[in-house]
Amino acid sequence: MTRWQALADEDARWGESGRAAELWWRDDDASDVTPSLDRLVGLARDTGMPLALAVVPAQATAALADRLADEPLVDVLQHGYAHANHALAPEKNIELGTQRPAMMTLGELATGWMALERLFGPRALPVMVPPWNRIAPVLVPTLPEIGYRGLSTFGPRARVHPVRGLLQVNTHVDLIDWKGGRVFAGEDAALGVLVTALERARSGGGEPVGILSHHLAMDAGAWDFLRSLCERMKTLENIRVRPARALFGP
Repeated sequence: MTRWQALADEDARWGESGRAAELWWRDDDASDVTPSLDRLVGLARDTGMPLALAVVPAQATAALADRLADEPLVDVLQHGYAHANHALAPEKNIELGTQRPAMMTLGELATGWMALERLFGPRALPVMVPPWNRIAPVLVPTLPEIGYRGLSTFGPRARVHPVRGLLQVNTHVDLIDWKGGRVFAGEDAALGVLVTALERARSGGGEPVGILSHHLAMDAGAWDFLRSLCERMKTLENIRVRPARALFGP
């Protein structure tokens, strides 16, 4: 049985359960218009697949805002502030950590949000996507206090609401094998993780399943797979592709 057939079978199981799975797509590290950004947005438009674009505020350009102005399928999320690593070796890279005073970090985030609001208007959602998908637990309760209503990292979420007023909707399928040469993870591997995540959601609380892409780092294999996946979603009756603004609410 091919992995694509396994995906179709999992779609059928959702139908048999009388429920529908929720799938969404997030792409990280956007800041400016590039050929790969044009390709990404074009893919969303061509396939009708809603895209949540995580934008780095400190680097975001007016050209990017202009490029997205006529792309109704694209929502903008906040990707930290400057995507700057403040960890010291051998710690893992992190921007939203405890290496600096919390007020400094939160001040940068607030500045970043104002920049996104100015550039993208209502297209920007108050959803925090921490660079490298890492945020110090002590900072999470402060997010709704400074206006964020959503948090998105990677992997199964521990709770729907990590704190009052904050909804967590994660991604689960990374198309890139970062440790294996920063290349496409492979069709079998990506589909295997996707089916497993959908199975877990079906047997659990129905957590939305997220696809994670990085347009600046994708090779030909990753692009080909992403297009195939977007096209395949049109044929599955019980896996509903959802825009970020629908998942995170008004």
